[in-house]
Amino acid sequence: MSYYAHPSAIIDAPVHIGDGTKIWHFAHICSGARIGENCIFGQNTMVANDVVIGSNVKVQNNVAIYTGTTIEDDVFLGPSCVLTNVSNPRSQVRRHSLYETTVLKRGATVGANATIVCGVTLGRYSFIAAGAVVTKDVPDYGYVRGVPARRHGWMSRHGHLLHFNNNVTATCPESGLHYQCLDGQVTCLDLHEEAPLPERLTVGAVRYDDCKSTAL
Repeated sequence: MSYYAHPSAIIDAPVHIGDGTKIWHFAHICSGARIGENCIFGQNTMVANDVVIGSNVKVQNNVAIYTGTTIEDDVFLGPSCVLTNVSNPRSQVRRHSLYETTVLKRGATVGANATIVCGVTLGRYSFIAAGAVVTKDVPDYGYVRGVPARRHGWMSRHGHLLHFNNNVTATCPESGLHYQCLDGQVTCLDLHEEAPLPERLTVGAVRYDDCKSTAL
């Protein structure tokens, strides 16, 4: 077996689980799920039928990923965050054929105890603050917080706030990567949006609080 599953985990068949993935205590992977390489599923997590998950995805404790959800590479799901798949659930009404699509694009972060209402798309490298309730799409690199969630800035790939000079360019205070904001759309100038981080930038070395006042 090319992945690790704790003896208390339940893995239904058939599933596809990539090399290097680790599935910890009391997790449940349901049939039809497709999971990429080098993922981590913490204690008491659940992946429902036919969910598609990319590689290098980190799912912290007590997270359920329901049918209708697609998660791309490098996504982080914080402890006890909530994903849904029906906007108007009723116990007496079966809506199994009406599950709504929720997409978490590459590199997105969902903070602890945040709620993602179904039918939305979280853009590449978007950052959802702890406890936020997301009811609409979040743009690439968008930083949202609150109930309901509102955008309060932009985040770099390293998770630091970006301060744009003349609302056009910004530099991540940790990585030195450069970003551009045009017409409300942020892109990285140094890396293709689908490219992984260079190996030298994959280990964090700067605390978030140390960068809040130094981003350029």
